[in-house]
Amino acid sequence: MSAAAPAVHTPRIRPSKDRTDWGSPVVYFIALVLIAICLAPVLYLVVGGFRTNSQITTDPAGLPSPWVIANYIDVLVSSTFWIEVGNSLIAAGFTTVGVVALGLMVSYVLARYRFRGRGAMYSLFAAGLMFPITVAITPLYILVKDLGLMDTLAGVIIPQIAFALPVTVIILVPFLRAIPDEIEEAAAIDGAGRLAFFFRMVLRLSVPGVVTVGILAFIGSWNSYLLPLFILNDQSTYTLTLGVQAFSSQYSVDTAKVLAFTSLSMLPALLFFLVFQRRIVGGLTGAVKG
Repeated sequence: MSAAAPAVHTPRIRPSKDRTDWGSPVVYFIALVLIAICLAPVLYLVVGGFRTNSQITTDPAGLPSPWVIANYIDVLVSSTFWIEVGNSLIAAGFTTVGVVALGLMVSYVLARYRFRGRGAMYSLFAAGLMFPITVAITPLYILVKDLGLMDTLAGVIIPQIAFALPVTVIILVPFLRAIPDEIEEAAAIDGAGRLAFFFRMVLRLSVPGVVTVGILAFIGSWNSYLLPLFILNDQSTYTLTLGVQAFSSQYSVDTAKVLAFTSLSMLPALLFFLVFQRRIVGGLTGAVKG
């Protein structure tokens, strides 16, 4: 009687960990198409500013031949453009400071304090996300007019702060809740009160969230159009968004110069976003984890 042959165990081949899965080519193709759709209008504006009106009329989709920089130079040497840039910087800067300061204080109370009605207050801020500024533009106009803030940047800044607070609170509350209670207890043992803990620890630990809401507030104010349109009637107080409209009406026959003005007006916000986009993603990721 012959002995049974021993079982042979074939080693299971595992996929190499060094092999990278690049995904489906179809996904990359769709992504490239979407990117092209998003970038095409921007590139058309920028390149169109280097053309003449005759070139745009003859070949609307062609490249400049030759490249003309006079349109951009005319805009840059214009005092009106820089006044509008200054107004936009003032409005965006004060809006950002107000949103960050008030939003951080409100979020600290909602995240670290226990009191009756805390959930209802947080839900109220969350409900504010469903009411854009366009819905309340008429009562806002009446209120700003009654306060005597028409044709002033303050009439634009204050409502922008109010309508930016909901998203600010929603982002910052998870950050502040994620701060361990042991840190606050250790600070209390060292003699630090709640205000000292807020300024010494909370501000430092919530920097990613603060940077995120600050960037969102700045870009939102810079791109704001409807509220300045209703509030600002004096051209000396125009922001860049209104300046583009006024410039387009004034130079409606000079399409190339209008394209150059529009390109320069959107450039600061675009560069600002590109520089800080990682901070925005990191801050939102932290808010979701919190």
